[in-house]
Amino acid sequence: MSKDYFSHKAHSYEQDNNRVDNVGNIADAIRQQITLSSQMHLLDFGSGTGLLLERLAPQVKKITAVDISTSMNQQLAEKQDKLPCELAIIQANLEQEDIGGAFDGIISSMTMHHIRDITAMFAKFRQMLLPGGFIAIADLDKEDGSFHTDDTGVCHFGFEHQEIAAAARHAGFTAVKIRNVSVARKPHGDYPVFLLTGQLEQ
Repeated sequence: MSKDYFSHKAHSYEQDNNRVDNVGNIADAIRQQITLSSQMHLLDFGSGTGLLLERLAPQVKKITAVDISTSMNQQLAEKQDKLPCELAIIQANLEQEDIGGAFDGIISSMTMHHIRDITAMFAKFRQMLLPGGFIAIADLDKEDGSFHTDDTGVCHFGFEHQEIAAAARHAGFTAVKIRNVSVARKPHGDYPVFLLTGQLEQ
C-alpha cells in the first residue's frame, strides 16, 4: 500500500453517517471491554481521519496515530488542537517500517483487511506493546467481496473469527476474545463487524 488510495475520499470520509455510527459502536465496545486510564499511551493503527481515536481521547493521556495515507493524516491534523489528549501523527507503513515506541494498547478500526500477513502484524503489535498491554482490533466478518466497490489495496474479504483469533494467539496474546459489536451498512447490504481483544502477560 504505497499509493494513497484514500486521497479521493479523505475530505468526505466523515460525511458517511453509517461509517461514523459504526466507529461509534466500536469505540463503545472498546470502552466496555478495556479499562482505559488517564496515564495510557495508545497506538491507533490505520487511524484515518481519527474517527476512533477522538472517541477514546478523553480517557487516555496520549495517542499516536499511524496511517499510510497523507490525505487522511492531513484531515486528522486539523483536529489536533481540539482533542483532549496529546496526539502524535506518524505517516508510515507498519507492514514494512518500524516506528519504535512502547505502548499500553493498540486500537484499530477496519484496517486489518488491508494487511497481507496478519500473523506478522500481530507479532509486530506484540513487539510494540508494554508488558500487560492490550489490543482492540475491529474489522469485518468474512464477506463475499462486495463490501468494497474497488478492491484496490484490499487483501482480505473480512475474516473468519477463528482465523484472526488464532493469529493473535500465535503472536503471544492471551485472553483473546472476539465478538460482533457493530454493522457496517452499505446501500447494497449490511456487513457485521467484530472486535478482537487480547493482552500480553504482565
